[in-house]
Amino acid sequence: MKSPVIAVSGLTKLYGREETEVRAVDQIDLQVDVGDYVAIMGASGSGKSTMMNIIGCLDAPTSGTYRLDGIDVATLPDRELSRIRNQKIGFVFQNFNLIARTSALENVELPLAYAGVGRRERRRRAVEALTRVGLEKRLTHTPAQLSGGQQQRVAIARAIVGSPVMLLADEPTGALDSTSTTEVLDLFDQLSSEGRTLVVITHEDEVADRAKRVLRMRDGRIDSDLRQAPLDGPPPRLSLRREAS
Repeated sequence: MKSPVIAVSGLTKLYGREETEVRAVDQIDLQVDVGDYVAIMGASGSGKSTMMNIIGCLDAPTSGTYRLDGIDVATLPDRELSRIRNQKIGFVFQNFNLIARTSALENVELPLAYAGVGRRERRRRAVEALTRVGLEKRLTHTPAQLSGGQQQRVAIARAIVGSPVMLLADEPTGALDSTSTTEVLDLFDQLSSEGRTLVVITHEDEVADRAKRVLRMRDGRIDSDLRQAPLDGPPPRLSLRREAS
């Protein structure tokens, strides 16, 4: 039996002291299993961004435990956390976080280079990932030569190229138009149908409606945790526009 991808117990994050103390995350217990597709929602100040940073090993809790893929990461040193982030988590950010003046292919290769994968193998895997998101004709294009939707698809290719145990997406459609939003959400649906684990931080109902499970945070706590039926019909076949050369 596989360990949960995420297992947290009594997770707490405090800022300030005494009169100025803020409990950004307050005694949270949570388990996310392999293949789950979770949306985390909440108003500004609800704690969802702090929760994302802890889940992504970008911040450490004040107290409580966090096991990622069976590894207790709450007290790991920074160097080991960097390795865990590279190998275990694929990040997708609202503003893409691509390197300017660097091709789509080189952007996708980057986490593999950090992991020590050889040049030929990382090139093969990066091409495969970009093909997976419909951008095989845009390998040499820089971010400035791509639309917002194309840039987010490059970011998703970069997130999946290392076969991480979890994709962690922070407002992934916040900078996209409606057409690109639909393409990205269809891609997430397909990745979920393949058994990948997704955790999406969002304030948009359209995004949360695609998830299998929706957590709503309030005042640093999980206010509700609901499983929901998928949208009508099977996961969509990817209808991404194949980019002309």
